[in-house]
Amino acid sequence: MTDRKEELAVNLARVEERIAAACDAAGRGRDEVTVIVVTKTWPASDVRVLSGLGVRHVAENRDQDAAPKAAACADLPLVWHFVGQLQTNKVRSVVGYADVVQSVDRARLVSALSKEAVRAGREVGCLVQVAFDAGADGRGERGGVAPSGVAELADLVAGAEGLRLDGLMTVAPLTGEYAGRQQAAFERLMDLSTDLRRTHPAANMVSAGMSADLEQAVAAGATHVRVGSAVLGVRPRLG
Repeated sequence: MTDRKEELAVNLARVEERIAAACDAAGRGRDEVTVIVVTKTWPASDVRVLSGLGVRHVAENRDQDAAPKAAACADLPLVWHFVGQLQTNKVRSVVGYADVVQSVDRARLVSALSKEAVRAGREVGCLVQVAFDAGADGRGERGGVAPSGVAELADLVAGAEGLRLDGLMTVAPLTGEYAGRQQAAFERLMDLSTDLRRTHPAANMVSAGMSADLEQAVAAGATHVRVGSAVLGVRPRLG
């Protein structure tokens, strides 16, 4: 076993222990939580190693990094998630490889995703990103729509050709009433998910929690956690 493969295997095992313990503490089955490994800034060779270690879900947040990496790993049995803020001029590229876009936060983006999904003959899963730090403009510092805008945007996704409404996503906010209160934010996301599933029963995916707060996300009921540094290590500096 190479040094990098051994390192990633050890880190994955530690993350698995944390999630299993969190599920046990919450009275949840381990199979209720899916790990998405966020591979941003790390090379395609790491994605290949992770796949060999059993990882099936990987995520990226920058198209310029993700597109060549996804192409290099096209032979692997992976589900690719796009989790970053997405500009409409990048949509055509992202639709070419992303199975799920977790950062849907405005009507214009829904329209662009639908157009490109139809053009590519693909069905793209979408999560509405919820911003608990949304300002007066209804948008969050790191993207996302205010809780009050979730239902309308979800309806747009559900009615858009080529798109599939899968559920909700959030990033724990750094400002506002939920700053430093990750579990409270995640619990509020679960309440919004319950409301959403009344009109869209299949939209049951809840993506919340990262390396530092995955336990709180599992306790709140998240179905997917996005783990980067806990698996891959501290990311190299960009630029």
